[in-house]
Amino acid sequence: MAPHARPQADTPRFVIVGAGPTGLGAGFRLREAGFENFRMLEAREKVGGLAASETSPNGFIYDIGGHVLFSHYQYFDRLFDTLMGDEYQELVREAWVWMCDRFVPYPLQNNIKDLPREVVLEILLGLVEAQREPLDLERIANFEELIMKQFGAGLAKHFMMPYNFKVWAHPPRMMNKEWIGERVALPSLQRVLGNVIMDRPDAGWGPNNTFKYPRHGGTGGLFARIQPYVQDQLRLNTEVVSIDLDRRVVRTADGSEESYDALLNTMPIDILIQRLVGEVPDVVREQASRLRHSGSCIVGVGLRQPSPSSKCWIYFPEENCPFYRLTYLSNYSPEVVPDATTHYSLLAEVSCSPFKPVRKETIVDEVIEGLVSTKIISERDQDDIVDAFLITRDYSYPTPSLERDPALAVVLPWLETQGIYSRGRFGAWRYEVGNMDHSVAQGVEWAERMLAGGDPSDELTYLAKRGC
Repeated sequence: MAPHARPQADTPRFVIVGAGPTGLGAGFRLREAGFENFRMLEAREKVGGLAASETSPNGFIYDIGGHVLFSHYQYFDRLFDTLMGDEYQELVREAWVWMCDRFVPYPLQNNIKDLPREVVLEILLGLVEAQREPLDLERIANFEELIMKQFGAGLAKHFMMPYNFKVWAHPPRMMNKEWIGERVALPSLQRVLGNVIMDRPDAGWGPNNTFKYPRHGGTGGLFARIQPYVQDQLRLNTEVVSIDLDRRVVRTADGSEESYDALLNTMPIDILIQRLVGEVPDVVREQASRLRHSGSCIVGVGLRQPSPSSKCWIYFPEENCPFYRLTYLSNYSPEVVPDATTHYSLLAEVSCSPFKPVRKETIVDEVIEGLVSTKIISERDQDDIVDAFLITRDYSYPTPSLERDPALAVVLPWLETQGIYSRGRFGAWRYEVGNMDHSVAQGVEWAERMLAGGDPSDELTYLAKRGC
């Protein structure tokens, strides 16, 4: 990207809806380029969106999900260095799976040697059978079929099917196969067999083998540091209630209006379409309504004990707990607990949807029961719990459903004909480019496109072709 682009004399007016990673990335880049003719509207009282952090009344800081900071982009790396200086922790990933009453190194498919012998045999036989013929992606209709064809019946039964339902809160048969990319370690039969026979550990796979984490403020601490750069353009506690397509005016809950030449939207697409005023084709409304998502109940638990483990996070595929992932959050930074010498914190993530309902009234107790049943804490340790904090979000994962890509192919191009550019985790609805670094990059690349005159091919991250 051009680091010193400058707007033309006759500058357009931009409105950015949402001050999450995408909106903040766009605003930062615009200000970096000397452009000030924009307004950023955020419905909540703080910036950061799903990457924000919350502080409990007892002084524990919890992220909205188990985020880690690793990057695919030089721009994001430079931004992080500019904002954080040396105020961060750098950690080596220690990820595990809890199943069959034991910890197994992540990724499971490369470490099945640590499972009971009968389970190892079942997984190996399924893997051999599945990989007997070359994988023909064109003939695979959905994610469940890909799991069966690539991982085999044994691994599907013991991990892939139950875990993915716990994460997505949708049956894998409802999901497409295109989203996977680097998200899932596809198994090599030779590697799996070699690890079993040679009793060889294999835990280094993945793009986030090392990661960074802000020392102060949780993950939200990074995005809070962008706020001063866009403070003059930012309005918090300002919910967008309607967007007039003909007048190109945004109306907010307090009755004020903001005009725009181009609008960057980061709210969920289905909500955006509902708030448009003007002529919206029926096919656009219908396709937007087909997009699926899940929500989350995130439960933070603080204990008056030193951390008993060096683990980063653990995956849970089985039914003996409601959470699919647990993070030892205080291992990321000592500043997220009142005193790291005497306290530690856990962050449990529970997904929810119409296919997987969750009772918010009881989920905290259910999580604590799950911590005991999976032996993360003991019955006696419950006496040392000094904090239990619930964060809920209705939108946390944009589901890569079978309907998603056809729907986006209709909705997103039409929005651009109206001067609305929908980007970010839920603005673009592409989970595969929905990490924090991806989301920031989508905002940055949109800003570059606007400053340079509008070539769509420059938005590589949004197009899922990599990016800056």
